Amino acid sequence: MTQPDWAPDDIDIDRPSASRIYDVWLGGSHNFEVDREIARQTELAWPDSVRYARANRAFLGRAVRFLAAQGIRQFLDIGSGIPTANNVHEVARRIDPAARVVYVDIDPVAVAHSRAILRDDDRTAVLQADVRRPSDILDQVRQGALLDLDRPVALLLVALMHFIPDSDDPHAAVASLADGIPSGSYLVLTQGAYGASPEADERIRELYRRTPTPLTPRNREEIERFFTGFELVEPGLVNLPDWRPDPTVEVDDRFSGALIYAGVGRKL
Repeated sequence: MTQPDWAPDDIDIDRPSASRIYDVWLGGSHNFEVDREIARQTELAWPDSVRYARANRAFLGRAVRFLAAQGIRQFLDIGSGIPTANNVHEVARRIDPAARVVYVDIDPVAVAHSRAILRDDDRTAVLQADVRRPSDILDQVRQGALLDLDRPVALLLVALMHFIPDSDDPHAAVASLADGIPSGSYLVLTQGAYGASPEADERIRELYRRTPTPLTPRNREEIERFFTGFELVEPGLVNLPDWRPDPTVEVDDRFSGALIYAGVGRKL
């Protein structure tokens, strides 16, 4: 296919990307046919995939509003993906227009598009970096001086860690990031779990093995380990739609079981 104007020259448009598959489900336009095909195949294996993707985005908004209400004005969003509506800086600035956000992603499309739409915003920055190299992220943040890492920061790892295999020690990566932010900071995290069905779980993993970031579901105990050193705020680690649901929004009662866990913790 022809390379669109918004796509960086060096990306492989014939290989699907997890962030672009997510963009498909959110109704975005920065994706390719190869991404849309994986999205369709995933929906056949797990019909709730679109609803969970959108529920994940809604959770991010609720979590950012909660943190802004606690006085957090600095956000480090790693695995931020391709910008759609209600991005972190937009949500936070409805409470405080001075809120600052650093977006981090490994996908060149996400980074290029984020930089394009935020180029005139001096309270945001966009980094291309890998969560598996936490010291690199923290060093870049310090060098950019947009966030003060001596003051409380919200560390957002939303729908990211299930793309980091156990062989890359994801818990150590999160612990290193947590070591770089002070007491009173927050960790916001969602992570996919097992549970669609054994057959569906394996089919979804097979599909994502076609991307550069294969899927690694985890059980509740493994996910809770990410919050070591943090105190989970109520209601704790719960199924994605159950984290402080908006009382004005009807919750889809077809959500059942925890296929994606969500939690927010405050650093002790």
